[in-house]
Amino acid sequence: MIVAPKPHAQFTFGALVISKTRRKRGGKEAPFFCAKFQVLGMEGDQKLHHFDDVSKHSATKDCWLIIHGKVYDVTPFMDEHPGGDEVLLAATKKDATNDFEDIGHSNQARELMDKYCIGKIDASTIPVNRVFIPPEQTPYNPDKTSDFTIKILQFLVPVMILGVAFAVRYYTRAE
Repeated sequence: MIVAPKPHAQFTFGALVISKTRRKRGGKEAPFFCAKFQVLGMEGDQKLHHFDDVSKHSATKDCWLIIHGKVYDVTPFMDEHPGGDEVLLAATKKDATNDFEDIGHSNQARELMDKYCIGKIDASTIPVNRVFIPPEQTPYNPDKTSDFTIKILQFLVPVMILGVAFAVRYYTRAE
């Protein structure tokens, strides 16, 4: 039995399996040797990478990315990436799935990724994303007399100066 490969899968090795089975021949059983060639695709033999090991590869000459639970060595693609190598380097040392999906890559780009896949990431080693929690601020309290008085004076003093100026002008003209 030959296992047919999928047209888009990458294959790394095959195994020849020979088994001894019995086969009926003319009403009696006879030994029969069956040979089959079994091909294992990328799904069966991917290396499992630790997050700390992947995060060490964050340079222009050695760049690995984590996208959708898989590890990609994109070093040969750095010069060809349409967004430049800075974009790829910014996506290192983290799970770059959101960065990849936010851009809206084409189907052709997604197919090209298979070429650079070197294994899977051990999900238990990926650090949990820290959610930004803003520091707690004290609520505005209008009853604070010192703050309230200052704000009122900042408004009233210029109004009173304008009032005095108009009053002086009015009385000086009348004489």
